[in-house]
Amino acid sequence: MWGCSKGLSESEIRCPCICNGKYPAPALTVDGIVPYRGGIVLIRRGKKPFKGKLALPGGFVECGETVEEAVAREVREETGLKVRPVELVGVYSDPGRDPRGHVVSVCFRCEVVGGELRAGSDAADVKVVDPSDLTPDDLAFDHYDMLRDAGIVR
Repeated sequence: MWGCSKGLSESEIRCPCICNGKYPAPALTVDGIVPYRGGIVLIRRGKKPFKGKLALPGGFVECGETVEEAVAREVREETGLKVRPVELVGVYSDPGRDPRGHVVSVCFRCEVVGGELRAGSDAADVKVVDPSDLTPDDLAFDHYDMLRDAGIVR
């Protein structure tokens, strides 16, 4: 049983992430900016939306985990790198930022603490990119904005 559902009957619990399901809520995701070997780590998306586009490693927050735990898990699943979030870059909540629906993303700058760089999970590829070579059209979603807000691109 989730902490938010204490005191509710089984019939009142429809979605554990929003407790009783009475209030529609946007989905919550995380993205990680991972400086590594003179560049930043990007994945090539293996799934829609934006299949084939470069993106920051990230994904959906699971029920019961913090956003910090989620970004560490997602980066590890998609890149093989173990990271620690060190700085909140921003919260991105434009209802149109994701074609799948209203998705809010929390972006962190992360520090590598272990692991080996390799593509995993839903990433078709993983690479280290010189951020000065990137344009807004190179990246999925609003990930270029995240890099700009982190001071990595202009």
